[in-house]
Amino acid sequence: MSNRRIVIAGIESGVGKTTLTIGLMGALRQEGYVVQGFKCGPDYIDPTYHTAVTGRVSRNIDSWMLEEKMIAAIMNHASDGADISVIEGVMGFYDGKAPTSNHGSTAELSILTNSPVILVVDCSGMARSAAAIVKGFQLLSEEVNIVGVIANRVGSQGHFQLIQAAVQKECGIPVVGYLPRYKQFSMPERHLGLIPSIERGDLQPFFHELSQAILKTIDVEKIYELSKAPTLKGYTAIFSPQIPFKVKIAVARDAAFNFYYEENLQLLKAKGAELVYFSPLQGEEVPSNIDGLYIGGGFPEEFAAELADKNEVKESIKQAIHRGTPTLAECGGFMYLTEAIVTTDKEKFEMVGIIPGEAHMQTQLAELGYREIEGAKGNFLLEGGVKARGHEFHYSTFHSAQKLPHAYQTTSMVGVKDEGYLKENLVAGYTHFHFGSSTELVENWINKCEKFKRERSDSL
Repeated sequence: MSNRRIVIAGIESGVGKTTLTIGLMGALRQEGYVVQGFKCGPDYIDPTYHTAVTGRVSRNIDSWMLEEKMIAAIMNHASDGADISVIEGVMGFYDGKAPTSNHGSTAELSILTNSPVILVVDCSGMARSAAAIVKGFQLLSEEVNIVGVIANRVGSQGHFQLIQAAVQKECGIPVVGYLPRYKQFSMPERHLGLIPSIERGDLQPFFHELSQAILKTIDVEKIYELSKAPTLKGYTAIFSPQIPFKVKIAVARDAAFNFYYEENLQLLKAKGAELVYFSPLQGEEVPSNIDGLYIGGGFPEEFAAELADKNEVKESIKQAIHRGTPTLAECGGFMYLTEAIVTTDKEKFEMVGIIPGEAHMQTQLAELGYREIEGAKGNFLLEGGVKARGHEFHYSTFHSAQKLPHAYQTTSMVGVKDEGYLKENLVAGYTHFHFGSSTELVENWINKCEKFKRERSDSL
């Protein structure tokens, strides 16, 4: 296992760290290195780019949702066989859960994982002032280890040399290179951020061009040299699959439903679940003889017309839930189980119809933030006082003509609220769970699936 890892952090959101991260990953790979990607925070979309460019599934690490030992276990497990891990930060380096501490920030993750940091600075319109910015980031916390700087959106090589001279003199760390203002490297966006690579087709020409640009103006070998870090102590056996599997869980996975933390899937397998994937978007019905059902988030609103046309798929999901299959539906999966999705153009598309109500899309963000989750009575995932942590991020609101039984209570910075929908063995809601925050909920789910499997066998 390599002890090389580097955090690519920005001074603010929108500074270009995703472009630089995937470009660096591609450049390192072109130089012959095996690269493992990580993303700080709960973002689902950036990791799809990491995965596409590295050929290895990128992982989320989050210092609010996960304990330090779980973060270390995830990193050690995922980076096995890699030469270097490249960790993309979130927002600005010090931005996290609250403005008065590092909690939940890229800075905290760099400290917890003892990882060196490359700071990305938008240098358009400045020269010596870049040194003042870098110096401020160095001085705010004595615990962080900023080892280098990348100057982004630079006007010319002469402009870069001014920045390099100022930063290296005043801050004592190297400026390892720069990227000029390449319009063709702007990442496309939409209401949920970067378009998932799963919808973009073949990105290899884009990756190759970006990687070549990185190799021309950034000292990739210097970054590799700076990435040396201490060994992380983490119990990776927690992710070893339990074979033979005890139960079979169907997982909806396609362009409409692709927001899954990889560790959620790994932990289900480790606790005894064989995962069987199916695509509602491609007309695939729920597989037969399953003991559980998982419908994650994604963009069902983008594919509402296609999903609405798949009546056999919708009926198979409805019947599986009516039979009592222990089911978790998160965010986009929750929307899919409602009676309809109503677009911003007021078009209505019929969905599965198991949850009384509709999901209405809007142009403004409806909810965003971390959630601590406590189950309502009868919630099989969180029974026994089990609590979990997760995240909420969506542009739709749920509307029902009746008061429905909630699945759990969520606590956030703005207070406590009842959330989701609970009926028998169905747990559905807008919140995305991170199973690494509470492996007990995975055990609860497997136990419920085993019970359902026995009852189904007894009835035959």
